[in-house]
Amino acid sequence: MEAKQITFFIVGDESKATKKLVLPTQWIKFGIFFAVISTIVLLAFSLDYFGLLLESRETKKLKLENIQLKKQFQLVETKVTALESALERVKTFSSKLKLITNVEDENRGLKLTVGVDAKPGQGIDMNQESHHTDLAQAPPQSLSGEDGDFNEETPINESQGELAVETSNEYTSLAIRIDRAVRQSQLREQSVIDLWENLSERQSLLNSTPSIRPSRGWVTSKFGYRVSPYTGKPAMHNGIDIAAAPGTPIYAPADGVVTYASFDESYGKLVSIDHGYGIMTRFGHNSQIYVQVGQKVNRWDVIAAVGSTGRSTGPHCHYEVRLNNVPINPLNYILDE
Repeated sequence: MEAKQITFFIVGDESKATKKLVLPTQWIKFGIFFAVISTIVLLAFSLDYFGLLLESRETKKLKLENIQLKKQFQLVETKVTALESALERVKTFSSKLKLITNVEDENRGLKLTVGVDAKPGQGIDMNQESHHTDLAQAPPQSLSGEDGDFNEETPINESQGELAVETSNEYTSLAIRIDRAVRQSQLREQSVIDLWENLSERQSLLNSTPSIRPSRGWVTSKFGYRVSPYTGKPAMHNGIDIAAAPGTPIYAPADGVVTYASFDESYGKLVSIDHGYGIMTRFGHNSQIYVQVGQKVNRWDVIAAVGSTGRSTGPHCHYEVRLNNVPINPLNYILDE
């Protein structure tokens, strides 16, 4: 039969009497059970605490790595963006150069078919609409790449060290952009090399081909149809208007011979240069003319100064490029941009 009580004897030294402690069996069992449960709970809390301590240290390490990766990613992205912009400029330059020299992509030979040789003193058709400018600065133009912006960032739990969720799409997009930029750079390099080989022996053609902006300023009116400021009706604008301060120098965009340097009712003080190969340039509304008919000029020679003579609404240089006396877009003949 199980005992209901347990007696404990506490024996002291000779000076003290022996003591007796009687405890019910139920108490003893409850005490043992409570001690076991307390030990288990204490061990669990201890393990959880040390786990959190280790996780906190790992989180701090991941945060530092996260910051470093973001900085490196931003640096690489900046360089890729700069590379894409440079490739776009090379593409634009090559396209313009091929256009004005009629170099075909598939045929590496240079086609000298820009027109018949112009004759000195060729007449100028003055029956075109007068030209004006708006001195308000035109909005800046920008080149846009084929790729869009990165996808919108997803919120992450940095305390848990989540990195891949935030930047996986960005890194994938960046890798695609890098591969594309590398391929384009190889193609552009070969294209420019072929173009240079085709043109290196055509120095006379290059010297006679307009390739620079004739005056520093803002393009306020482009080539093509526009509403005439005088008639209020659509009319063809045969050139571009470059707004600048009066007296700003106007430069010859290529080698050639001056065929006209006088006053015209519409163009005001007008200079016309024959560059050969059927190419002619015009510069209207000048305040001063520094050349005379028959004079040979070279690229970057100062030929006139910006003004507002003739039918003009403000000081600017009206710049035309004509091929076989047919107006074409002068922006295709400006390579220094």
